[in-house]
Amino acid sequence: MADLEFFFDPGCPWAWATSRWITEVVKIRHYEVSWKFISLAMVNGDRGYAPDDEYHKVIHNFGLATLRVASAARAAEGNEGVRKFYTAFGTSFHNLKKRQGSDTNPHQVLTEILKSQSLPTQWADAYDDETHTPIIRFETDLAISRAGKDLGAPILTFKPGTTSEGTFFGPVISKIPRGDDAVKFWDAVEAVATTPGMAEFKRSRISLDLT
Repeated sequence: MADLEFFFDPGCPWAWATSRWITEVVKIRHYEVSWKFISLAMVNGDRGYAPDDEYHKVIHNFGLATLRVASAARAAEGNEGVRKFYTAFGTSFHNLKKRQGSDTNPHQVLTEILKSQSLPTQWADAYDDETHTPIIRFETDLAISRAGKDLGAPILTFKPGTTSEGTFFGPVISKIPRGDDAVKFWDAVEAVATTPGMAEFKRSRISLDLT
């Protein structure tokens, strides 16, 4: 059983930052992470976009196309396939900011990302394959059912399937903790997430630093 279920939308930079903290902890503690899907296109489509918010709508739709590719990676190589694809995608899209064509030719963008990391380029063919959409919808609904409505990505479930299971939106971090700091932060967040009755812990965001 996984120590953590991590629900992500690939296009979300905040989810990417949190995921890099998680992978930092995994290097030290050797925890098992189950990578799961939450589509911001589905979440925001259900509650409605603002009329002038075309930017987020485009990014979220690209995120949904990317999740279909992640689903194809899971079908081919399981959880490890999702991890490898998300790492490749996030490094290119968020760290290197290679985003040109994501709104006009997502297949080419995703193919190039896969090729750059020697991953199967045929996974990119799933970007518009609707057979992957139901599992994305199921996991999106699962994340929201656990954490509550009007939330985004990431959503984390600590100790899934146990009596201590705890699910929260976030943590949303502006700088990625490394080394011992990453582990200390994990312990603190896990303690908060699994404390009975804990509902919210929040302050305003500051600029994101992915270094």
